Amino acid sequence: MSIYSNRWLGLLVLFFLLTGCQSAYFNTMEKFGIHKRDILVDRVEDARNAQEEAKEQFKSALEEFSTVLGFHGGELQDKYETLNDAFEDSEKKAKDVSDRIDAVESVAEALFDEWESELSQYSNRNLRQTSQGKLTRTRKQYTRLISAMKRAERRIDPVLKVFRDHVLFLKHNLNAQAIASLQSELVSVESNVGRLIREMERSINEADRFIKTMNRK
Repeated sequence: MSIYSNRWLGLLVLFFLLTGCQSAYFNTMEKFGIHKRDILVDRVEDARNAQEEAKEQFKSALEEFSTVLGFHGGELQDKYETLNDAFEDSEKKAKDVSDRIDAVESVAEALFDEWESELSQYSNRNLRQTSQGKLTRTRKQYTRLISAMKRAERRIDPVLKVFRDHVLFLKHNLNAQAIASLQSELVSVESNVGRLIREMERSINEADRFIKTMNRK
């Protein structure tokens, strides 16, 4: 494919993503030899990478929170701004995770609907049954994957709410007493972040297994 074809394809992709016309996007990609199965694998990879980045960001935010609570003396405004930046970065990573999961779901639904509808086109019974079996196995693998991703996603919002509360509290109470009053929350915050990270790691591992399986087919 020439550089001009790549550029044209990129413009088409951008157009369909902006307009939200998924079916037209998938049809156009197929004309360039990129099928829903390929798009699904790419989007699972993107979702896995987004979760990896979010996991590291939440670890970093927890470290910032712990540092602030252990802070003695100096400029509290600087510490608040550092913690607020960590919270805002966490929000961005969380949104990216949700967007990537939505993208995985949209192409998976289109792929399985198409696969199911095309089974009736087989005239050879054995080939149809083989394809049906592969569809069933792929759906089961996908169900495990998306369930793991959703479990991890559900863990994100409670952690963000805790961070948001603490950031707001420090914003309105920039003094040593405010920091001391939040120190009792540290164990709970660490526990919530720990559960989130474990769920994300399970989801990332499930994504890796799914990608390997799809690449073997």
